[in-house]
Amino acid sequence: MKKIEEINQKIKDGDVVVVTAAEMISVVAENGLKKAAEEVDVVTTGTFGAMCSSGAFLNFGHSDPPIKMYKTYLNNVEAYSGIAAVDAYLGASQPNRNPEIGIDYGGAHIIEDLIRGKEIKLVAEAYGTDCYPQKKIETYITMDKLNQAIMVNPRNCYQNYAVATNSTDETLYTYMGTLLPKFGNITYSSAGQLSPLLNDPYFETIGTGTKIFLCGGEGFIIGEGTQHATEVERMNDVPVSAAGTLMLKGDMKKMDPDYVRGASMPKYGPTLYTGVGVPIPILNEQIAARTAISDENITCRVIDYGIARRSRPVVRETNYAELKTGEIEINGVEIPTSPLSSYKKAEEIAEELKEWIINGKFYLTNPVEKLPSKDHFVKPLEIKKPSILIKDIKIKPVIIARPTEKINDVAKKLVENSINHLPVVDDKGKLMGIVTSWDIADAVARGKTDLKDVMTKKVVIAREEEPVDVIARRIDKYEISGLPIVDKDNKVKGMITTEDISRLIGESSRKNK
Repeated sequence: MKKIEEINQKIKDGDVVVVTAAEMISVVAENGLKKAAEEVDVVTTGTFGAMCSSGAFLNFGHSDPPIKMYKTYLNNVEAYSGIAAVDAYLGASQPNRNPEIGIDYGGAHIIEDLIRGKEIKLVAEAYGTDCYPQKKIETYITMDKLNQAIMVNPRNCYQNYAVATNSTDETLYTYMGTLLPKFGNITYSSAGQLSPLLNDPYFETIGTGTKIFLCGGEGFIIGEGTQHATEVERMNDVPVSAAGTLMLKGDMKKMDPDYVRGASMPKYGPTLYTGVGVPIPILNEQIAARTAISDENITCRVIDYGIARRSRPVVRETNYAELKTGEIEINGVEIPTSPLSSYKKAEEIAEELKEWIINGKFYLTNPVEKLPSKDHFVKPLEIKKPSILIKDIKIKPVIIARPTEKINDVAKKLVENSINHLPVVDDKGKLMGIVTSWDIADAVARGKTDLKDVMTKKVVIAREEEPVDVIARRIDKYEISGLPIVDKDNKVKGMITTEDISRLIGESSRKNK
């Protein structure tokens, strides 16, 4: 057994032995666990990835005459002002209120710009009081002009995370990046063997008060992060899905812009790329063994983000060594993989923290309280009015067409049944395409006679297990008036149109009165 006080004395004396988590794998393999635990004092970890649940408390100081800020905007990005007269919390994922900018420049970008020393326009509004009579101010601020700029991140450094793919026929824009249709790509976001919480999976050395590397400066763990979970499935002691999280704090005035980036996920929103490094003291052989885990031994799950539900289906299991090869196999096909986080930057962070410790610039701290390691679950949000699924609504008997039919015959079906859409199916009832009344009118005008020549083959669909509100958003997104409903075998079960959705909304409104 070692103690943190003993390791700190070694740091002071210049005798400390520090390796990164990636180096520890080789140290244990070459020297054995017992010798590695005796010789190595600290293992440094690192991660650099998108951490949406981040933000900063800012204190602007009092104006003259003073103002009690009610609405606060920084470069047109709103910061929450309901905490005090001139304090605000800026969330990293807050979008810009200018619709022409929207999600392309948000709270995360403001945080990076402040750390870089850039000038930021501050607009504050108030309702005015006797002691705070000012009702509006417009000025410019920089980091130097702020009294405090404290980064406080409610949920960072997920202990493992989902690997994302998309089984549907449409491109999806998510916090896991752009997911191409029909398993077109796979994305993941973890430093794997360098990731902090994967190297101390039961939080034996990590807790409230642990000093860390945060965005190029010193920071602290101030507790478990939101959605911290412990009762999860594990392999090799490591969770196979999202589990533990950290709540972090650091002084933005001392941060390095090389380790923080404001970004925006296409058609999703802003996020903050945050650099975090956690030192793990090697107090015993068990801790040494866990810091020697390699990418091959860290299992993760490929999740289908095409299913718009809280619990998405698992496509397969894999590991970070396989993901880092650039492709993995799904249904007999090699699918390209790409990281959303930077392993290179994670290595830089682990190396930088290592040098700080070796050079006596960084000492370890004993946590005043360890993070919870058991009996923590993530509770779901239960909605009193549950979502209506496509399979739960009454749909008229489906009327279909075959690709071999003539345009005149299809036109008659549309007119006789007073409909505007016809799914086109094969002999087994599987969807091949769709034709609308507009398509038929256009075909007649052009002198075309065969349905197969005018039907739309790339069809936007609705699945039986999807919520109606998801389908409403899809209809709006693609500016269409109806979608064929298909089951898991791609067999057509019906049509849902804008009229159906309007009727459902009307019925729901009447019931709620």
